[in-house]
Amino acid sequence: MQHPIFVTQPMLAPLEEVTSYLKEVWNTGILTHNGPLVKKLELDLIGKLDISNIALVTNGTIALQIAIRALELKGEIITTPFSWVATVSAIKWEGCTPIFCDIDSNSLNIDVNKIESLITENTVAIMPVHVFGNPCEVEKIHAIAEKYGLKVIYDAAHAVGTKYKNQSVLLSGDISAISLHGTKLFNTAEGGACISNTAELHEKVKRIRFFGHDDNKNVVEDGLNGKLTEVHAALGLANLKYFDDVLRDREYKYNIYKSNLSKNKVSFQKLNGDGCNFSYFPIIFENEKILLKIEEMLNNNNIFPRRYFYPSLNLLSDIVEYSSMPISESVSKRILCLPLYYSLSYEDIEFICNLIIEELNKMELIA
Repeated sequence: MQHPIFVTQPMLAPLEEVTSYLKEVWNTGILTHNGPLVKKLELDLIGKLDISNIALVTNGTIALQIAIRALELKGEIITTPFSWVATVSAIKWEGCTPIFCDIDSNSLNIDVNKIESLITENTVAIMPVHVFGNPCEVEKIHAIAEKYGLKVIYDAAHAVGTKYKNQSVLLSGDISAISLHGTKLFNTAEGGACISNTAELHEKVKRIRFFGHDDNKNVVEDGLNGKLTEVHAALGLANLKYFDDVLRDREYKYNIYKSNLSKNKVSFQKLNGDGCNFSYFPIIFENEKILLKIEEMLNNNNIFPRRYFYPSLNLLSDIVEYSSMPISESVSKRILCLPLYYSLSYEDIEFICNLIIEELNKMELIA
């Protein structure tokens, strides 16, 4: 039987390399509270990603919450319905109201041409998502934010390694919040970070992640516990050594998928420029019926893609009030992310593609 192939697997450095960093943790006895390995990982990431600052935190959701808190936002935040639920959860947990803006059917990112019509006297910020690592139209978003005096927080969970006009897309907006979860291109098992656009805001983020303490241990902010541990930083330091290899590998495998499947009746996310990090390989079918048939067939062959993102967030009636988002609702029913990760073999990719092509041809004959 075909070995199980999941939508993703974490990229893990050799255990002995991780252990060498863990020995440092055992030697210092420091497990948390902005320890030496956390500080080293922050410095290494600044160099690797070519950014000016970074504050590591517990996870990507906490990064979004800290960003909202650091900017002192209270009111409506315009965001996309085509994302993971954490985008909305963070907004709500910080006492703000998510206002959905539909997506562009090609890039799958927030449709910048629809943002202005949603701005009211209660709007305080825009929170776009770089969906699957595909950079948003950051210049147009910046222009809208400046025109109306709004803050911009990028949910950049997928965007580590993504560039926009030859510089890190993480430099966009007031704060970019990233995820370092095990499913991401670069991971610390669980983790996240805030990249702020000013030194003052960066210092505020660091205070908030440690209960609001300043350098003299005085509580000067309404903070929370958002610290990354030394154990997580140890894994991150070991993994970071392989980041460039992972990026190259991901792009190559992405292009194998696209080359094999492009002659069939499927469509793909349109990438903005040449800065995408190829975090995921989404494939969009003509309708949900075809998707479900393909998903079932793959599952029967021990292959487990995921319906990212499904359902469209505006349909989560238990946590948000419904608003019509026809493009997001349509895409979310027809999109499937195929397996894509560092240890996935080229043979497995060819096998997956052949299965999909064969099944699509069968459906074509039946139709």
